[in-house]
Amino acid sequence: MNTRQSSFNYEEILNCGRGKMFGPGNAQLPLPPMLMFHRITDISATGGEYGKGYIRAEFDVTPDLWFFACHFEGDPVMPGCLGLDALWQMTGFFLGWLGEEGKGRAISVGEVKLTGMITPETKLVEFGVDYKRVLSGRLVLGTGDGWAKADGESAYKAKDLRVGLFKEKAE
Repeated sequence: MNTRQSSFNYEEILNCGRGKMFGPGNAQLPLPPMLMFHRITDISATGGEYGKGYIRAEFDVTPDLWFFACHFEGDPVMPGCLGLDALWQMTGFFLGWLGEEGKGRAISVGEVKLTGMITPETKLVEFGVDYKRVLSGRLVLGTGDGWAKADGESAYKAKDLRVGLFKEKAE
């Protein structure tokens, strides 16, 4: 029976960023301020839009977040690339959670549409990725479609997110 943990709080996610979750040389999240979610609310190796698994996460927005002061002065908005990075971070985490080995790296995205904005008035961003394919073997690759909602309204959609896990070469 599969007894993998299906949600993670902020401290657990920080431990992943410190390299304490999946072991040395394996998937690791960035630490703040580049960590782009505060909790993983649900993760599963099955289900989702394509039946290959999914992950859901949340990010609490406060007006004092570092990027609002510089993007843009007088017109603060969260950079779209940070939302895209959240989706890549979640995909790397998903691969590590599956037990795959190697360090995660974003590889590509097929298409991104920014349909809304995340501003200092936003309270909560919800992120989701539904996996289409996970290759496991010499090459570990996760491919999925992702989305973000700002206070329940669509903000981003990304198709064909790809993250790979790469093992360090033996010397």
